[in-house]
Parts: sequence; C-alpha cells; structure tokens
Amino acid sequence: MARIAGITLPNEKHVVVALTAIFGIGRSLAQRVLAQTKIAPTVKTKDLSEEEVQQLRVAIEKQLRVEGDLRRETLANIKRLKDIGCYRGSRHAKRLPARGQRTKTNSRTVRGNVRRTMGSGRRKLEKT
Repeated sequence: MARIAGITLPNEKHVVVALTAIFGIGRSLAQRVLAQTKIAPTVKTKDLSEEEVQQLRVAIEKQLRVEGDLRRETLANIKRLKDIGCYRGSRHAKRLPARGQRTKTNSRTVRGNVRRTMGSGRRKLEKT
C-alpha cells in the first residue's frame, strides 16, 4: 500500500496511472517523475518495493506542488482576482464561466442545470 502526499495509491493499477490519483499530477508529469526515478511505468503499484516508493515520495514532495499546497494556491489566486475586482474575478464570484464560453446554451452545469423555455414553467389549467 503506497502512500504519497497523503493519498493512498490504487494497488491494482500501473504506477503511471496510479500517480494521477494525486491532485496536480497528470499522465505526462507522472511519466516524467518515473523516468527521473528510473521506475518502469508498467509496474503495478502493489509490486513496488519500499525503496522505490520512498524514491517516488521524495521526487514528488520535494519538487512538485501537489494536493493541499496546490489547492491553497489555486484558491488564493481566485480570491486575488475577486479582491482586485477584475472581470474574471466577478465571473468566479457569480459562478459563471470565466474563459469566454457562451452562456446562453452551454453553461448548464455551471448555472445549476437551469432550463428556461417557453413551456417549461407553465402549469396546466384545471378543467372545472
């Protein structure tokens, strides 16, 4: 059971895929870390020796910003945008897309799946 940066890596997956369970590490960064530590990417996580796990832990925690530190930095960046009152900050505050996407049709997930069409809000009249 390998535990790196406070995350328990899945045992049955290849190391290159298992490392992506850590927030801030994708496929390409995982491959780069494995090349640096000279560990084969096709090895399953459960087959790693304790020494190899320690090498990965040192390489990731010393060089990369992952998990809590990265989340804190991201939240601080968004808070800074809101504080200076820029357009992107106001979009974050309103929970709308901040990168120029259209909002008339394609932002349903951000807006909370609101469907406003002509017939959707109307109630049927009761017959008396």
